[in-house]
Amino acid sequence: MKYARLTKEQFDELHAEFASFLATQAIDKAEWDSLKINKPEVAEQELDVFSDLIWEGVLSRAEYLEHFSRNHIFLFQCFDTHVQSIVLKSLIQETDFLSKEGLQWLSDNMFTENIEMKVGKKVFTEDRNASIFELIQQGAFLSDGLLFKQINTIIES
Repeated sequence: MKYARLTKEQFDELHAEFASFLATQAIDKAEWDSLKINKPEVAEQELDVFSDLIWEGVLSRAEYLEHFSRNHIFLFQCFDTHVQSIVLKSLIQETDFLSKEGLQWLSDNMFTENIEMKVGKKVFTEDRNASIFELIQQGAFLSDGLLFKQINTIIES
């Protein structure tokens, strides 16, 4: 398995897609039920293959990621060969970017000495999708990139 198995909730959401996937493997409902009982290891392999296919599709389309922690916000834009990053760090320890108040504080203090901002670029040294998946495993999530674009526009002007 290249990535991670989807959760039960994710499988439930992708029920129709999973049924189609099984159909491409020439596995109907009766055979799937039989596999789960008589050959659970084969059923597990099918779940893993399907999970990897879904992850591969999602990661291939991933363009922006965000990761929030108490005192940091990491914003990423993913390209084919590298990732651009903007890291915002509060120099005020009491700040909590995980709260509504903390985000309002950021808005009010964005371009003050209370915020340290770093811009970076990292070339993918391994597979692009695996690198993006690693960011997700560390807590990043897919985003529309609005925050990245807003800050990047200000930085570039």
